[in-house]
Amino acid sequence: MPYNITSYTKEQARAHNVVVKPSKVKGKKIDVFDKKGNKLASVGALGMGDYPTFKKTKGKEYAEVRRRLYKQRHEKDRHKRGSAGYWADQLLWSFILIMITNIVK
Repeated sequence: MPYNITSYTKEQARAHNVVVKPSKVKGKKIDVFDKKGNKLASVGALGMGDYPTFKKTKGKEYAEVRRRLYKQRHEKDRHKRGSAGYWADQLLWSFILIMITNIVK
């Protein structure tokens, strides 16, 4: 079953100046591309949750707990700019850019 990319993730991608598409890699949710179409990473394990999915299915409070736990668990790899861990964190778990982008609009 393919992953339906959420508006949350699309907005995060827009804020990072990248494009997201359903992944062609078995077991991954999304593929991340730069504006020229160069693939940067495949991120998100199919079958695992992410912030927008948890927020929609289990509520904001539960999603916030899962976000905190995700960030703790991936502390080392989520800061390596350009890595799959970085893109997963920024597109599936982050919240700062959406808030800033909405304020600027």
